This record gives sequence, C-alpha cells and structure tokens, in this order.
Amino acid sequence: MEYNINKGIGKSVEFKGLKAQYLFIFAGGLLAVFVVFVILYMAGVDQWFCIGFGVMAASALVWLTFNLNAKYGEHGLMKLLAKRQHPRYLINRKNSRRFFHTRKKRKEATA
Repeated sequence: MEYNINKGIGKSVEFKGLKAQYLFIFAGGLLAVFVVFVILYMAGVDQWFCIGFGVMAASALVWLTFNLNAKYGEHGLMKLLAKRQHPRYLINRKNSRRFFHTRKKRKEATA
C-alpha cells in the first residue's frame, strides 16, 4: 500500500483530499485527542468512557476538518482569519477639508 503525499513541485501538500493547513490541523487534532485520552486513562477515568470520548472526539475532528476543507478551500481559512483582524471601518477625527487644500509654503526671512 503506497500513499502519495505531494503531487508535484510548487503545489501544496495534499493527502486524501486534505490540503495545506487542514492537514496540519487534522494531525495536530488527532495528537491532542490521543494525549487527552491518555491523560484521562491514567487519571483513573472509566475505560469505556475514555474509548467513547476518543472515538467521538476523533470523529468530530475528522468531520470538522473535511468540512472546513470543502467549505473554504486551500487558502480560504487563512483569508477568513485575516479578514477578522482588519477593522470594519476607520475613524478619522481630523477635518477632511485639510486633505484637499494645498499647504502654503512659508518663507522664512533670513537676515
């Protein structure tokens, strides 16, 4: 069984339909679910609860990651996050007429 990860030079990473940052979100999420599963198990929580939590969290992660990939595409999620950081409008409390008037140059008298 062979899995192709990269399709070519200059193209983004793709694996099983996941592109770019979604692949890293998926891998990091699965790692986080595994770490939480191990912590819960070592803390003495019931085994079946840990297994149920792991299966449900991993299923939700898979669904969410593929849903984001289908909805926003390769660069759409980064564009959405960048759009949230920009202000909706700028407030300028200075008089707008000063932008349209040319300034008169002051000549200083040298004596």
